[in-house]
Amino acid sequence: MYQVLLTIGDFELRSYGVIVAIAILLGVGVAHFMARQYGKFENHVLDMTVYVVIGAIIGARLWEVFFFQWGYYSKNLNEILMIWNGGLSIQGGLVGGFVTGIWYTRKHKIPFWEFADIVTPGIILGQAVGRIACFLNGDAFGSPTGSSFGLVYPEGTMAYATYGSQPLWPAEVMEGQWDLIVFAIVLILSKREMPKGYIFLTYNILYSFGRFMLEFLRGDTPRYLFNWTAAQWTSMIVILLALFFMYYLYTKKSPMNSSKAIAKGKTAKRTK
Repeated sequence: MYQVLLTIGDFELRSYGVIVAIAILLGVGVAHFMARQYGKFENHVLDMTVYVVIGAIIGARLWEVFFFQWGYYSKNLNEILMIWNGGLSIQGGLVGGFVTGIWYTRKHKIPFWEFADIVTPGIILGQAVGRIACFLNGDAFGSPTGSSFGLVYPEGTMAYATYGSQPLWPAEVMEGQWDLIVFAIVLILSKREMPKGYIFLTYNILYSFGRFMLEFLRGDTPRYLFNWTAAQWTSMIVILLALFFMYYLYTKKSPMNSSKAIAKGKTAKRTK
């Protein structure tokens, strides 16, 4: 577990930044590959990346500072912009990235749901790799296991500063493994005929469900109503929104509604 990979003079190459960069490259690579497989949006995947990465970083930092660690950053305002030291919320990054993606697709008149389905495998793979950064940085850690089982973080990490040398649940490692399972599921679904948007929405539901459950093992964030963390509340909202949009897309594209529309059109022609 190395926070700093190498030092050259006053420059430190931190593992967190390196792994996040690798996660972005792998995610974009997979998204571009999927676009080539479908024969759609290849250029847009690359063109959108810069905008989405910026939006994701802003969202990730804001989420981390104001929803997860405000107690710390309110006393260390000078560290809010020091993202190279860690402290990026994946959920905030997803929100920022999705908002930027919606803006881009509307600007270029691209069907959002179809585009989102295609790039979904890249998104979740990037999340899985990104959790390695959290592990190496000693953040996103779990609560004490109360036994000899668990991760013991070294001095200098936020986990050690919080719990010392107690064994902690490997929450970030388990989330990365869950993300890989979701990655496999969405790849399988991408080969099936499904309503536009369903792959993307299924990913949101599966990831959020796993995140909700694993948050019970986390020990690095405050808890609110029902003893839920901010991540659990975010996950629940995402699941409900995803189910709503699934219903909306289903009813919008259902054969019954289409036949009714055709029937209405024929009736209108007869009454002219």
